[in-house]
Amino acid sequence: AKDYELRQYETAKWVSTVIRGETQKEAMRQGFWKLFHYIQGKNEKEMKIDMTVPVTCLVKSGCTDFKISFFVPFEHQDCPPQPTDSNVFIEERKGAALFVRSFGGFASPEKYAEEADALARTLRNRGQPFHEDFFYTAGYDSPFKLFNRHNEVWYFKK
Repeated sequence: AKDYELRQYETAKWVSTVIRGETQKEAMRQGFWKLFHYIQGKNEKEMKIDMTVPVTCLVKSGCTDFKISFFVPFEHQDCPPQPTDSNVFIEERKGAALFVRSFGGFASPEKYAEEADALARTLRNRGQPFHEDFFYTAGYDSPFKLFNRHNEVWYFKK
């Protein structure tokens, strides 16, 4: 469709952390740094791992817990080094069909919510069943990239 796409993602491992009781913006900041330390060698193998994209944030309706995640690079998918920070964990996300809406600019929590609302409205209007109680934000750019930025919101297809 012109305002969203349907993607099929394969099962994959992500390194994640959950930040509780903070604003989404603060949770993203804290979560990013915990995960950045992991890829900089705060893991059982003291291995540096390349930064990957996207950086995702799980947003649940009415909840102040946010799960921030980095995709584990393909070369480490089979055996990612275990985190040494007890608040960081490796998770395997099952393959799934996702409805994706892309947008540019610097994404704030408010902008992500606005885009998620627009995608949800479109999906409802088109009779597409999806899990409405949560969505993921996905950021693809370094904070230093000023132009042609790429952000997404994801809803899981039912």
